[in-house]
Amino acid sequence: MANTRSAAKQARKAMRRRVINRAIKSKTRAAEKAIRALIKSGKKEEALKQLSEVYSNLDKAAKKGVLHKNNANRRKARIAALLKKLA
Repeated sequence: MANTRSAAKQARKAMRRRVINRAIKSKTRAAEKAIRALIKSGKKEEALKQLSEVYSNLDKAAKKGVLHKNNANRRKARIAALLKKLA
């Protein structure tokens, strides 16, 4: 339990942020999983359409601090490499 009023407020704030961060992370993971499934099944055109959405989700997560910038860039690079290998 928080000892001061400010610590109690920070605890409440952290709980709210946790919910938001989990939602952002979940959305990002789902988009990544979907594009990887498309790549695995060989549907390149559909994967290319989905690519901008995945990149956007990763960039937004990095911008908001949910993911580290380098982590987001690494994930984007790995997806791009899978797409390139598909060609």
